[in-house]
Amino acid sequence: HVQLVESGGGLVQPGGSLRLSCEVSGSIYNRYCMGWFRQRQGNEREGVAATDTDGSRHYADSLKGRFTISKGSGEQTMTLTMTNLKPEDTAVYYCASTRDGWCTQDDSLYPYWGQGTQVTVS
Repeated sequence: HVQLVESGGGLVQPGGSLRLSCEVSGSIYNRYCMGWFRQRQGNEREGVAATDTDGSRHYADSLKGRFTISKGSGEQTMTLTMTNLKPEDTAVYYCASTRDGWCTQDDSLYPYWGQGTQVTVS
């Protein structure tokens, strides 16, 4: 049974930092691409960052340098560290997984999703 549970969202001032966590249960953690998406109010869901099974990391161009995705080696926990946060980063953030080792920006190819965690920058 696959389950993804996000945590770590909250309210932060502009310029601040947050670290989101995604606890993964099931056998997907080291088998498939895992990533973070976000949905800002009134917008479509968009890719934030993702990591392939070979450890390659991919970021949305607009977020490079501020966001970092990582996967723990001991625990099945993926994190997203966000720095220098801006009001436009306000969104619900989701972790997700594909059924493939390689990542894609097409969110329709991610069958596994967490429930989301709200990040508010204000």
